[in-house]
Amino acid sequence: MALAFGRVVRKLRTEAGLSQEEVSFRADIERYFVSYLELGRGQPTLTTVLKLAAALGVPPGELVALTQQELAGPDAGER
Repeated sequence: MALAFGRVVRKLRTEAGLSQEEVSFRADIERYFVSYLELGRGQPTLTTVLKLAAALGVPPGELVALTQQELAGPDAGER
């Protein structure tokens, strides 16, 4: 699950044209922690999910839904 969440955060961040430093500033978390999460090395708290969603400009539910889709894989919509 941590890897899927990290892939989603990185995708949203790069699509928004933001650096890890900018996301960390907007989310009020350390830059190394953004990297740590993107690499799938840890799982965020609910507070961190809310902060990251705001920093990335997406609703928290969308961040969770995109992570669920990532976990389901590319063929999930065909089931």
